[in-house]
Amino acid sequence: MKNICVFCGSSLGFDKRFAEAARRLADVLADNECVLYYGGGNVGIMKTVADRMIERGMKVVGVMPDFLLAHEIGHPDVTEMIPTKTMAERKEILLRDSDAFIALAGGFGTLDELSEVIVADQLHLMEKPVALYNTLGYYDGIVQWVERGVKEGYIRQEHYNNLIVSDDPAVIFSRFKEYKPVRLDKWIKDIKEEVR
Repeated sequence: MKNICVFCGSSLGFDKRFAEAARRLADVLADNECVLYYGGGNVGIMKTVADRMIERGMKVVGVMPDFLLAHEIGHPDVTEMIPTKTMAERKEILLRDSDAFIALAGGFGTLDELSEVIVADQLHLMEKPVALYNTLGYYDGIVQWVERGVKEGYIRQEHYNNLIVSDDPAVIFSRFKEYKPVRLDKWIKDIKEEVR
């Protein structure tokens, strides 16, 4: 796992422990000589992660649409900034170039990016691990929703098992190495049989 994509908020939030957790994650990535791929922002938790990686002398790649770069919120010190025409193109590049994905605390944009990579993995458009960095239980509500989806038969247990959830970035990175994609043919066959 070399290129790690981090999804996170363009706001800092109210609790400083989220920023501390972001710096801990950056330290784990730097210790493992990873390249950070992220949304390119010089604001919020995005900036916190990028700044720490830059302090550690690591490569940082930002991917940001032109209309956001025009607002001068792109990080000026990243190793490389990749401009895109649209948000969709930004996600396409992040999915293509990253080896694994970690969602930190964030808002609707983070939820959108997280959902896209989970579905891409489920449909074998990629075979890459996805993790929720669950600082202060931030993602407990999402986990409960997924568990309800499993219980009610809308989410497969094996897909839930493949979603890494931890408040420890070292555990997340370790679990990345254990990731095994769920076979597409098996669960497609299973859902076909459900309607017979």
